[in-house]
Amino acid sequence: MFKRFKHQALSLVVFLMFLLAPCLGWSQTNYSVLDFWKYYSDAENLLYKQQAELSFESMDKRKESISMLRTQEDWTERQQLVKNKLMQSVGPFPPKTNLNPVVTKRIKKEGYSVEKMYFESMPGVKVTAAFFIPQGKKRNLPTIIYCSGHSDLGFRSDVYQHVILNLVKKGFAVFAFDPYGQGERLQYFDEKEGKSRFSPTREHSYPGAQLFINGASTAKYMIWDGIRAVDYLLTRKEVDPDRIGITGRSGGGTQSSHIAAFDDRIKASAPECYITTLEYQLKSGGPQDAEQNFPKGIQLGLDHADLLEVRAPKPTLMITTTLDIFSIQGARDTYKETQLAYKAFGKEENMMMVEDNAGHQSTLKNREAMYAFFQKHLDNPGDSKDEEVVIFPVEELYVTETGQLSTSVGSKFLFDVNSDVANKNMEVLNGDRKNMDQHLIDLKQKVQQISGYTQGATKGKLIFSGKTEFETYYLNKYLIEQPGDNIIPFVAFVPKQATKLSALYLDNIADKKSDEAYSVPIHLVKKGVTVIVPDMPGYGELGPGYLKGDAYFENTSYNQWFAGILNGKSTIALHVEAIETLLEVCKTNLKLDDKEFMGISKGGFNSSLLHAAVSGVEFSRMLFLDPMLSFQYVVSNKDYNPAHIPFTVAGALPHYDLPDLSAAFAPNKLMLVQETDGDAMDSEYPQTYDFVKEHYGSMNKANNFSVEKINSRREATDLINEFITDL
Repeated sequence: MFKRFKHQALSLVVFLMFLLAPCLGWSQTNYSVLDFWKYYSDAENLLYKQQAELSFESMDKRKESISMLRTQEDWTERQQLVKNKLMQSVGPFPPKTNLNPVVTKRIKKEGYSVEKMYFESMPGVKVTAAFFIPQGKKRNLPTIIYCSGHSDLGFRSDVYQHVILNLVKKGFAVFAFDPYGQGERLQYFDEKEGKSRFSPTREHSYPGAQLFINGASTAKYMIWDGIRAVDYLLTRKEVDPDRIGITGRSGGGTQSSHIAAFDDRIKASAPECYITTLEYQLKSGGPQDAEQNFPKGIQLGLDHADLLEVRAPKPTLMITTTLDIFSIQGARDTYKETQLAYKAFGKEENMMMVEDNAGHQSTLKNREAMYAFFQKHLDNPGDSKDEEVVIFPVEELYVTETGQLSTSVGSKFLFDVNSDVANKNMEVLNGDRKNMDQHLIDLKQKVQQISGYTQGATKGKLIFSGKTEFETYYLNKYLIEQPGDNIIPFVAFVPKQATKLSALYLDNIADKKSDEAYSVPIHLVKKGVTVIVPDMPGYGELGPGYLKGDAYFENTSYNQWFAGILNGKSTIALHVEAIETLLEVCKTNLKLDDKEFMGISKGGFNSSLLHAAVSGVEFSRMLFLDPMLSFQYVVSNKDYNPAHIPFTVAGALPHYDLPDLSAAFAPNKLMLVQETDGDAMDSEYPQTYDFVKEHYGSMNKANNFSVEKINSRREATDLINEFITDL
């Protein structure tokens, strides 16, 4: 899937190295700074630990607020605050439209029947489901919504069927539906292979990243499916509207706790193997797949406990295991806190927790506790003993003829829904661009607010770490120490015959013994340019970190990026703050001339430089090699390059994009270098950057902006020389 993107990035790098190699005379040099500084052996985890520490600060503020609550009035006020914050993070939801339910088949079994059906949660978005109805009573049955965990089979999994059929045997109607990316709603289904290209968690996170950039979230649309499921149930005479419950394990625990927090019509909720604290989640497995991350949720002071407390005093059962992937201590702490809320309402008995000694799995003890919970609180008394049941073959529970919506009746999926939003966002952004002067005036504030960037360089201590002499230049190594064990390692290429030219060069250089990887700075230093080459958080010696997570694509951890989604501090913001500190220290201590300080990047680091420039870092000119085109390009392509995700900013669209930041750099010289190798981006560049070129032209500096192409007829050395030729 990603071969094209890998080829594009690698081929440009190799091409540059091939052209520059004869001029450089390779030898093996050790460019590592941290090899010497053993204390910082954990530096590769710097990015994640920065994100976690920022999150812990917000969590401490939340704990302080909770400690002040005493009375029912206090908690009622807190509930309203939480409801507002939940909507601020996840909402607004789409308008309610016709459900257009279609029953595709009815199955009669001994003691119950099953209706296989789908409904539309939004126009064109079909949700496959099965409605299990016990035999006998025809009206006003206690009904439970069953949410499936991360199984590609959805509710058809043997484990989930066992629970569903036990509930049916006990007199409950059960409505089980497929979430996005599971069951018959696979979004990246390969018809030839007969399966999705992705696992369920990746089915959620790959389009989920696109949703975040657009200011939405996977959680929003998964919760909406659940709310619309309730709407559908209320059209059925079999359902008692006052006795609706919800449960699910793992990813189903996520869905059930989320849906119940947003829908007051659900009386009883029993999330299983999910509830913990975000503090312990960050300290253990880290952020999980996209739907588990509410935009700026931690920054807003939200935690798992809020999903339960906002429902108080409605009955809630936390179903937990001691060896779960979600911290049991976090579950216990959450239970302890939620009891305070329920006690304030005089309903302490309505907040319950069951715990079994097991891993991330269903257990007999926990199932029977769940049956008993619903029997009591949905007023359906009976035996809570777990029974053996006859499991359906998977195919028998298919709603569609082919077992997939994409190959049968068709449906919109997350990418399609997001594309509709993206089109509206671009209409807004293009409208702002018509008043370019005001748009650019507003840009700095927008970038600061949305990216989480904090203005003002953090002071750092410069530590000289060694020098290597070459024929025409020196290679100096440095380390900047900052508060909290934050560091910035960098090397400086210093020419013996120095000019007043200096440059910051950003690239993801993992191999610190590769002269080829430093070909661009070596070429520049031989032209008399002093070049600073740091590692940004998450890259080089400051990456990639231990946290790969359940959304790991082509050596890119979406889960680390999700940490910034939760606390409102993007990876890009951390890059900008590091750049500010780096340049402040360098200009003070290394006497660099800030009048001609250039910014040069490879890959997605053009986003880092552009954000730095609009935030106040002064570059005289910038050169981008193989840059990321735009956020819009990532959002609008179903198969995008995962390596670009850390360089995007959640919620940037419809407010700004990289071309807007490029326009803000005018009239300074800006050159984008693109490889010509059948790249689909070739056709995108003109329409995406036309208005940038026009803006430069309006300032009588049209020649200062260019999109260049590397091919066999034009050496990279000539192109770089051209970039600095007038200095």
